[in-house]
Amino acid sequence: MRATTKFRWAAGFLVVLHVVVIFAGFIAPYNYASQDRVHPFAPPARVHLLDCSGRMHLSPFVYGLKDSDQSFGAYREDCSQRLPLRFFVHGDEYSLLGVFHPTLHLFGVDAPAQVNVLGSDGFGRDQFSRLLYGGQVSLFAGLLAALLALSGALLVGAISGLYGGFTDDALMRLAEVAVAVPSFYLLLAVRSLLPLRTGPVVAFLLVVCIIGFLSWARPARLVRGVVLSGRERNFVLAARGFGASRSYLLRRHLMPMTFPVMITQMVVLVPQFILAEVLLSFLGLGISEPFPSWGNMLAYAQQYHILVSYGWMLAPGLVLLPVILAYHVLADALQEKLQLTA
Repeated sequence: MRATTKFRWAAGFLVVLHVVVIFAGFIAPYNYASQDRVHPFAPPARVHLLDCSGRMHLSPFVYGLKDSDQSFGAYREDCSQRLPLRFFVHGDEYSLLGVFHPTLHLFGVDAPAQVNVLGSDGFGRDQFSRLLYGGQVSLFAGLLAALLALSGALLVGAISGLYGGFTDDALMRLAEVAVAVPSFYLLLAVRSLLPLRTGPVVAFLLVVCIIGFLSWARPARLVRGVVLSGRERNFVLAARGFGASRSYLLRRHLMPMTFPVMITQMVVLVPQFILAEVLLSFLGLGISEPFPSWGNMLAYAQQYHILVSYGWMLAPGLVLLPVILAYHVLADALQEKLQLTA
């Protein structure tokens, strides 16, 4: 597959996914905290066009649930309770872009019934809704942490490569120490020293800052190498000979040279930071309940009976696979494109 085609498919998938989670409140039928205590661990709903008697219906519908006679905690469809699947229905209020507070949802069924596309958890909360809201945390934590890490890397690497001498030695020794320390254990140690009981916004910012501040060293060394090479180019030497200041050389000539490296590093680091956030939340050091993230949703799978009996609780882990794969395909495509243009 050509690099351009791979790039378009991977980038298109990631753009669509990020747009979906941004508008999670509209696409999700329920609020992430809405509970249906009558139906804990309800299985994924089956959408029908044929009813139990074999009659065809033009509009899709789902059946209500009732306890199974075969085992405790199991459900079977109640053919006497047909719930038409409606589109553009009003339900729980949500925040859209932090400004609007609509109640319109893409789909749903008439209250008080509930449709669980991906089943529900032990509190009867809709897994599909929580998966979309959790994507807001996990996906954008990776993006923001990568931006933070690369901003620090650009600053440190550019200063180190441009000034050289003692400044270069001091910054690179610091970078070597940061690279030598195992990032996973340092991440856990730093997060465990900070307050664990915080609001979702504060916890999100803490996770982003911790991951970003601990991950600047490797890209900083790459930026330094580009700046060291670039400052010996003829046009940079000519600009210096005409009296250009260091800040001008850095802004006008040297920093644009680092952009291909920065873009590639961004695509490589984002999936790593998404996994870091998922791991922190999985271990109880990231976003805490009731606000979802893919990590704390997966934490339920630590219980053996949930792992073997309710497979839909692993949905966040299954969603992670195409996300990580898409970022790696995007990185490969970018490297191929940069090699062709070099």
